[in-house]
Amino acid sequence: MKNNRHAKILEIIKEYDIETQEDLLGHLKKAGFKVTQATVSRDIKELKLAKIAVSGGNYKYAHSQHDVSFGAKFHSILAETVIKTDHAENILVIRTYAGMAQAAAAAIDATSWPEFVGSVAGDDTIIIILRTKEKAKEFDEKLRAALKMNG
Repeated sequence: MKNNRHAKILEIIKEYDIETQEDLLGHLKKAGFKVTQATVSRDIKELKLAKIAVSGGNYKYAHSQHDVSFGAKFHSILAETVIKTDHAENILVIRTYAGMAQAAAAAIDATSWPEFVGSVAGDDTIIIILRTKEKAKEFDEKLRAALKMNG
C-alpha cells in the first residue's frame, strides 16, 4: 500500500543518511517492499523530499515538514487513517483504522514538533506524550482542525 510505503520512507530517511534513490530502494526492499526505481522516484516527488547538505560535503534526503501544518501528503495519510483523537493531561491518543496506526504515526513524527516527548503506535492506536497538558490540548486541536474533525 502506498501510504505504508510512504510512511516507511519517512522512517528510513529519519533513521539513515540516504544519499541516493538506490540507497532508499535498497532499504525499502530490506523492509519487504517490492518497488522499482521509478516508484521510488515518484514517492520522493510526492513526499516532496529534498537533498540537504550534511558534514563532509555529502547530501541526504530529508523532509522539510517541521511544524503542525501538515504537508499535502501527510494530510492525505492522516485524513485516510485517523478516526478520532482525544487527550488527557499531557497524553494525546489517536485512533486509526485497523493496521494504519504506524503510517499515521510516521506522518505525525515527521513534523518534528519540539513539544513531542515520544510516540508509540500499535495496530489502531497511537499514543503521543507531550511536554505539557496545554501542548497536548493544542496539538489535538490543531490536528482536529487540519482534518476537519468535530470536537
